[in-house]
Amino acid sequence: MSTKNINNKEPKITLVGAGPGDPELITMRGANALKSADVVLYDALVNEGVLDYANPEAIKVYVGKRSGEHSYSQDAVNKLMIDYALNYGHVVRLKGGDPFVFGRGYEELDFAAGYSIPVTVIPGLSSSISVPGLQQIPVTHRGLSESFWVVTGTTASGKISNDLYEAARSKATVVVLMGLGKLKEIVKLFQNEGKGQLPVAAIQSGSTQNEKLAIGVVDTILETVEEKGIEAPALLIFGEVVSLHPSFQPIREFFNALKEEQ
Repeated sequence: MSTKNINNKEPKITLVGAGPGDPELITMRGANALKSADVVLYDALVNEGVLDYANPEAIKVYVGKRSGEHSYSQDAVNKLMIDYALNYGHVVRLKGGDPFVFGRGYEELDFAAGYSIPVTVIPGLSSSISVPGLQQIPVTHRGLSESFWVVTGTTASGKISNDLYEAARSKATVVVLMGLGKLKEIVKLFQNEGKGQLPVAAIQSGSTQNEKLAIGVVDTILETVEEKGIEAPALLIFGEVVSLHPSFQPIREFFNALKEEQ
């Protein structure tokens, strides 16, 4: 039996990573997928400027999914995606960052497979790497960090991820997504490991006009984040690599002076 809809188009779905925020940081392949879309389902973390790449005739549906705001459940998004594909043809599921880095992309891919609808995945620049990079903070650097963790700050149960406890014990760079609301608890976790002087960065809305940066150490980052007015969405970077940021030098000099006085 044919799966073609009233527009005589075969249903198909493309999962597209929109990148960290700046519309120009979507991949060319992602932009081309948007041009051919009949429907675009997009998340709260997607900069609406990215929608300028889409066919003007395409149906554009905001599906929310941001903490503290009205949003569609994952189940509702899955069903919308299928309904639009069956009725209109090509659906682009547009997700912030990369679909498979805390984006629940595989759940959508798996759901579509149950309806035998073909899915293509177009990766995006994950904020976990690109946002630090835009601030000239490498997540790895010879002599400072040989690896990095990317960890969610808050699990589905609302608690700190158990992986964060393991990450805090390591010498690796630790990038925490969706962790600003748990910053006080995360700071305590690093302090308990004797890392109060470990450099930390908090970056709000990386790569966009609303970008804000707070640089400090574990013992001071709470005050610095409040002083700078950092709000979600933001990512946190814990690690010696943060000391490479130009604005960390005065902090280093301050702590060195304290040591000399002692």
